[in-house]
Amino acid sequence: MGKKGERGAKDKNAALEEEARNAARRAEHGEEEYQCTGILEQDFIELCTRAGFQEIPKVIVRPHAHAGTAAIEEPDPQSEKEVTNTLAQIQSKYNYFRPSVQVELEHEDPKSTREIFIQSWKIEEKMLTVLAKCLPALSHLQTLRLWKVGLTDLTFSLLLAIFPTCPTLKTLVLEGNPLPERSFYKLISEETNLAHLSLRNNDIDDEGAYLIGQALSSIKSSNKTLASINLSCNHITDVGAAHIANGLRLNRSLLSLSLAHNRIGDEGALKIAEILAPFALTHVEVVERRRLLLEKETLERSRLPQRHMELKSERPSSHASNTAIDKLIVKTTKATNKKKDKELAKKEKEKEEKEKGQVSGGAVLVASTTSQPKKEDTKDAKQAKKGTERPAAEQKPPRGKGTKSSNKDKRAQAVEIEVVEPTEIVNPLLEQAEHRDGKVFLPGNRVLIYLNLIRNRITEIGLKGFLAAVEQQTCRVAPGSKGPTGLLRLSLGKNNYPADSKTYARIQELMMARDPLPKVTKAMEEEAAVAF
Repeated sequence: MGKKGERGAKDKNAALEEEARNAARRAEHGEEEYQCTGILEQDFIELCTRAGFQEIPKVIVRPHAHAGTAAIEEPDPQSEKEVTNTLAQIQSKYNYFRPSVQVELEHEDPKSTREIFIQSWKIEEKMLTVLAKCLPALSHLQTLRLWKVGLTDLTFSLLLAIFPTCPTLKTLVLEGNPLPERSFYKLISEETNLAHLSLRNNDIDDEGAYLIGQALSSIKSSNKTLASINLSCNHITDVGAAHIANGLRLNRSLLSLSLAHNRIGDEGALKIAEILAPFALTHVEVVERRRLLLEKETLERSRLPQRHMELKSERPSSHASNTAIDKLIVKTTKATNKKKDKELAKKEKEKEEKEKGQVSGGAVLVASTTSQPKKEDTKDAKQAKKGTERPAAEQKPPRGKGTKSSNKDKRAQAVEIEVVEPTEIVNPLLEQAEHRDGKVFLPGNRVLIYLNLIRNRITEIGLKGFLAAVEQQTCRVAPGSKGPTGLLRLSLGKNNYPADSKTYARIQELMMARDPLPKVTKAMEEEAAVAF
């Protein structure tokens, strides 16, 4: 074993020396550093050649689901063609085990690589340096799937450094790659910017679950990018499930969690069910909540003068100036109305004089006829006066410069200013809380909508915990209300409860009304237990 180790170290040193010689040779010839074109096959081959690879894995474009199957299944009467097809099948089987990089394109453009599949061959450090140069040039890359590629803690750290350089990469499937240092939690960070993460078959134990739970959320920070995580087919027990539950207490981004095919019993199930319903804050959380509330209050007080100045700048004139303008308008309208009344009185006198001159007898009749129009006219004048005064007082000038804004307008202006400001994600500790029995209760995690616990060790006791949580979520959500509603699907099949369990039947009944997707059969549910 010692001789083999020495021989391996010598081979590695020889490879490094050869790579250094190649780099020195390129520098002597004035060769510039290769600029990636975004075509993965071209860039990958060129970079592997420059890195000194003797055998370069092929870049294979994955065919569509129906491509290449019709020719094999179609019966051929000629025996020669049958032999040719058999040889092609054997060759394809052997090629399957050869190292290759399979890609899926978004469309026919070779620059539109959407997914990359690497499986069943070990990725060394040198290969990761090649990928670190290729992947950032792929502007359409969304998914990277690595299955049994023999990652070590060192190569994992090199892989981790690639993600910040690939802003479009949102999904990572890293399966069948156990790490001794349990470094998977480093993928749950703001730097990686991953939204979907699958870590099946990675021998993750309770210590690894603790690190993942801490990455999901802690008293000081919480992840805001990860939407789904698959931890099925690992070695997580009740202790690890409690760590994951603690990570979900203050996490408000994770929508989907799969813990299928683990070793979780009633204790771990109750811990997870506890955070789905209203739960009491710990002493440390209460202290942090008070600190955040005090900080928020001081921040709002400091913003009050600034908001007042913003509202004042929105209004071109003050309240006093507006009222003065209104009074001036009323005065001018009253003056014009008085002039009109005087003119009407003069016309009435002229009419009376004419009537007196024309009619000699019947002075009483004339007086009566002339007095009645006077009253009517004066009434009309008063009504006209009132009519002219009311619009002047009621009609407010168009809003703009020199206008008075009402209380509603002030509220509307304040709301508009608040909407323009960038929205911040509220810390869960600042959510509306309920105080009872000397404790502070938060509403619970209502962001998680899918939870998969198929094939664990949950009995009737654990089911009752989930039933209570589901009932709490159902009764607290008003129909048609906006915002997080809680679980929409809960998978608890293949656990250690009786087949005729009434608790399980009741959970199924409640979840059936909430599940927006069609009814899932048992076979489909079994497939979903290990699916991403």
